Amino acid sequence: MTTAPSTTTDEAPPPAAPAPSKNSWAPLRPLILRLHFYAGVLVAPFLLVAATTGLLYAASFQAEKIVYDHELTVPAGERKLPISEQVAAAREAHPEGTVSAVRPSPEADATTRVMLSGVPGVDEGHTLAVFVDPYTATVRGALDQYGSTGALPLRTWIDEFHRDLRLGEPGRLYSELAASWLWVISAGGLVLWFSRRRALRKVRGTNGRRRTLGLHGTVGVWAAAGFFFLSATGLTWSAYAGANIDELRTSLGQATPAVSASASGEHAGHGSAAGQAQDAAHGVGLDTVLAAARAEGLGDPVEIVPPADARSAYVVRQVQRSWPEKQDSVAIDPGSGEVVDVVRFADYPVLAKLTRWGIDLHTGILFGLANQLALMLLALCLTLLIVWGYRMWWQRGRGTAFGRPVPRGVWQQVPPQILVPLLAGVAVLGYFLPLFGVPLAAFLAVDILLGEIAYRRGRRTYGAGTPAQ
Repeated sequence: MTTAPSTTTDEAPPPAAPAPSKNSWAPLRPLILRLHFYAGVLVAPFLLVAATTGLLYAASFQAEKIVYDHELTVPAGERKLPISEQVAAAREAHPEGTVSAVRPSPEADATTRVMLSGVPGVDEGHTLAVFVDPYTATVRGALDQYGSTGALPLRTWIDEFHRDLRLGEPGRLYSELAASWLWVISAGGLVLWFSRRRALRKVRGTNGRRRTLGLHGTVGVWAAAGFFFLSATGLTWSAYAGANIDELRTSLGQATPAVSASASGEHAGHGSAAGQAQDAAHGVGLDTVLAAARAEGLGDPVEIVPPADARSAYVVRQVQRSWPEKQDSVAIDPGSGEVVDVVRFADYPVLAKLTRWGIDLHTGILFGLANQLALMLLALCLTLLIVWGYRMWWQRGRGTAFGRPVPRGVWQQVPPQILVPLLAGVAVLGYFLPLFGVPLAAFLAVDILLGEIAYRRGRRTYGAGTPAQ
């Protein structure tokens, strides 16, 4: 392995000036070290919150099954009642609002969920999920539900705290900032670790800051791939970067397809209005609609969405996010019961499939418990890395407010043939990832300002030696 030119150790004083190197990439190491250090110090608090709440979210799937066992499960019976009877029982117990979706019992011991929208006291964007015994039509309870995964109150609270600190849209900036910088800090750490001499990367037999650095680097290297994945998938549904990614996917013809809910036929508009008569008597009714979807090969779990208006169709879609994914969907004319549109997950564009898999893997759904344990391990690794990072800062001797960082002006040592493409690439990334670009520009502005202040005071350190990481 090619190593970078020798740098100072913790025991040796820094040299007066770095020795010139024939390796054109060598000047990049001090620049990466400076970025890794400051980004780690400033962004680490956001990453620590994301890691802690992410760990709790990964654990919430199993906790949800325990806390809401009464609502989620029933003793298995011999024959399930028609879905229309189950919905009628739910509406008798909860006549408020309108039926927005129905999820028939997917397993022998699982309840049916009837989701109601427009219910007083339920937050906007949430629904009231009424849980019905599919064998007796007994209502076993009702809980607030959020999102396509059917998160109940416990998981919803943790999810919202992880996503936006429960501050709404402004709070989403924190999670996007963390996702935008996690991959940058990880990549910088990898470069720094592998550019060090092998002897300096040892953990065994070392102590003090050298040992902390060894633990920090070793764990970071092993977890880096996971961090890159979490960063990339987290950005796909962030506020600003996510919008840019969606726009790019659409321009490439890789957007996620959706089934057409238009009931275009002579039967369109027939039957009662959507949301009336408990939604079971709308047109051909839920039982016929479910049977038509089954005939198209849509196995459990499925969700039935009633027509939005008199000219819309029923939409039945598979909602299994675990492997193998079941994401087929069909539209069914409410007047005739005929299938008017079909979208198969197998026909999704490549990027649409990768996005779906990535999000489900990120949220711990794709591979169930094993997936959730892996996410908890990654969150624990990130937490330890942050703690070790701050400990190294403390151990290095805090000669200034930020210890002994690499002196300013190291970018001047980078050859133009490397610096110019690097700046262009950073500019493009900053455009597509605003929560990376804006903080980086702010950091550079502050760094330049501090440099000028130091210069005017006669303490400018441009060109000084660079201490070892």
